[in-house]
Amino acid sequence: MRPPSFPLPSARRLAAAAAATIVFALGAAPVALAAPGDNGDVKVHDSTTPVTNQNDDPKVCRFYLDAFNFDTVTLVNWTISQQPPTGTAQVLAGSIALATGSGATQTYSLPDGHYKLDWTFVGENGSAKHKVFDVQCATGSPSPSPSPPGSPSQSPGASPSQSTAPGGGPHGGVGTGGGGSSGANTGEVIGGAALLTGAAGLGLRALRRRPGRNAES
Repeated sequence: MRPPSFPLPSARRLAAAAAATIVFALGAAPVALAAPGDNGDVKVHDSTTPVTNQNDDPKVCRFYLDAFNFDTVTLVNWTISQQPPTGTAQVLAGSIALATGSGATQTYSLPDGHYKLDWTFVGENGSAKHKVFDVQCATGSPSPSPSPPGSPSQSPGASPSQSTAPGGGPHGGVGTGGGGSSGANTGEVIGGAALLTGAAGLGLRALRRRPGRNAES
């Protein structure tokens, strides 16, 4: 018994199938070619971060934008807008010229707050790409306020011209206001010597008169 035979497809059917395959291939080609153009990224870098670093800096002070890994793109347009609670206004805009898929902007500065970066380029698929970041510059601790002019430099009650003895009281001569515990005043010494001299003279006179009075009696 012979196996059943199936009729071969006609030449017209083969031609239609080949045409459909070609149309499908041509229709998918633009998509396949456009996909590599979407490669690439833009990072927010602190001013101290090198351009070779491909990581994001989510908190920056002074910053720049770093683009890399783009395939066929030569120019990237970007904007930076405030984000709540900081606000909603657009604050910066510009473009990055790419050479061999990489490029960077100048350094920028913004007030502290929340911001969003958006960038677009010709031939991209879908909506613009974006990143959020914070501007937060370090602030130094406040310096102590200076003393007002004319304010005393020592604590009240302290006298710079006196020192305290171990016993707790002042020391020094009377002439210096220290209490007189370490020697007599020069004027007092001279006065005392004069009084002693006068008393001695009176005593000598009294002794001389006594023999005369005894002879008369």
